[in-house]
Amino acid sequence: MNLKDHIRAVPDFPKPGILFYDISTLLAHPGAWRHCVTQMAEAMVPHRPDLLIGIESRGFLVAAPLALELGCGFAMIRKKNKLPGPTIPYDYDLEYGADTLEIQADAIEPGQRIVILDDLLATGGTMAATIALARQVGGDVRAAACIIELTFLSGRQKLDTDFTSLIAYDS
Repeated sequence: MNLKDHIRAVPDFPKPGILFYDISTLLAHPGAWRHCVTQMAEAMVPHRPDLLIGIESRGFLVAAPLALELGCGFAMIRKKNKLPGPTIPYDYDLEYGADTLEIQADAIEPGQRIVILDDLLATGGTMAATIALARQVGGDVRAAACIIELTFLSGRQKLDTDFTSLIAYDS
């Protein structure tokens, strides 16, 4: 099955000049979604994760079912002030500004094998920040993965861990 057949390209979203790759059409097709989760699971098994971390918000859609498939835990990375209880923040720079990510203080046990997931890798800034935050709180980040990679933005070059994508767009 070609997963690209189930990705909708939306021109000029969220602003003019941007071509948005929408996974909602993939999620709406049970056979394609099952194939996607199965492919991702096969790619992640060698990393033997204890915990999958999903990046807000579409990364939750990837990581949660994959955690069930792999029989491991799931935790969330969110923007500031979105998680209940004590959290640990991580400030990072964007191309035009800065942002803060947070994880719940008890989400990662020291030494746990971690895989970080999102729906799409673009410039790599948020993924790199998530990797750094997971390590800061004691996680052993083994890999990162996304359904879609925009290779022309070179986000993979910002990552210092194994990275897998199921679909690549070169423009």
